Amino acid sequence: MHTACVVGTGLIGTSIALALTGRGVTTYLIDRDPDSVRIAAALGAGVPGPPQAPVDVAVIAVPPSEVARTIADHQKAELAQVYTDVSSVKALVHAECLALGCDTTGLVGGHPMAGGERSGPLTARADLFQDRHWILTPTPESRESALNRVLELVSLCGAVPVLLPPADHDRAVALVSHLPHLMASLTAARLVDGEEYAVRLAGRGMRDVTRTAAGDAGLWTDILAANAAALGPLLAELGRDLTTAARALARLTEDVPEQHTAALAELTGVLRRGSAGRARIAAPHGPAGADRHKVLSIAVGGPQRQLERLLGDVAEARVDLEGMVLPEAPAVPDATDGAVELWVARDVARPLTDALRDRGWAVR
Repeated sequence: MHTACVVGTGLIGTSIALALTGRGVTTYLIDRDPDSVRIAAALGAGVPGPPQAPVDVAVIAVPPSEVARTIADHQKAELAQVYTDVSSVKALVHAECLALGCDTTGLVGGHPMAGGERSGPLTARADLFQDRHWILTPTPESRESALNRVLELVSLCGAVPVLLPPADHDRAVALVSHLPHLMASLTAARLVDGEEYAVRLAGRGMRDVTRTAAGDAGLWTDILAANAAALGPLLAELGRDLTTAARALARLTEDVPEQHTAALAELTGVLRRGSAGRARIAAPHGPAGADRHKVLSIAVGGPQRQLERLLGDVAEARVDLEGMVLPEAPAVPDATDGAVELWVARDVARPLTDALRDRGWAVR
């Protein structure tokens, strides 16, 4: 790949452009907001404006409702040889492309599983996709050469490709992305009318649960509407669990002791299912968690207080450890020779590494 064009210079588009430019790919930037293009270009993401000749690949980084029309328009203008997009909804977008008469032989849908609450080019990073999943949804009409070109794009961005049919993709992201975002927003909405003293008590737990609610409401409305078919059944299931929990809590407030045992059992059942689900993504060791966590090896060497200092520095960095492996017990009781392994979520591995190195630790 020698040339590329990114259409849409928000967080994702500009991050892709930064990654490609950093790998020597001449990248052009297009956006209907000229200021966004200027900022992205000033960040070093690429060349503002369309190319003079068709590029190797065009990345369409616009909201789901605009993807098909944008592809159709740029195919007519012969912007690129191959097209991909970064929309978090795939089946509807593909159907709209077919309806508009797009050439789907040179089109491979894509969705990098990375992002943030803030939008715009100023939030972009060249390493945003490093070691993150990037879902590709080729269809039977997609040319093998088109898929290979988009796989090269994913590789240049440092991501890990995952191939899924469009419908399977939509069900997956409804479960692991769209539903959590909606729940974060619904939970955060309770804070609007909450008493001031209660809001002031909000700590890390509330901030973690509601973090994604800070995202662009307009963009997320577009995303959720486009994936309504996959999201609707999940909301129905969730609604049943909420009804069960609400009913159990209501029965516990009634002065009918014989109902309390059954109500507690229902409430415990809901919570246990939650614990079981969380365990499927939280296990730091073994196949269930190996691809979701990063292992940092820190040379400790020296007395036991070195380990205490390390844990103190991790706490100062405000990072939760998913697990820790100590070296074998040293021959001298007051020593901790060797390296300590820290298991952390991939999205905090780099910030923690930087924080520990700033404090003098050797991290690899």
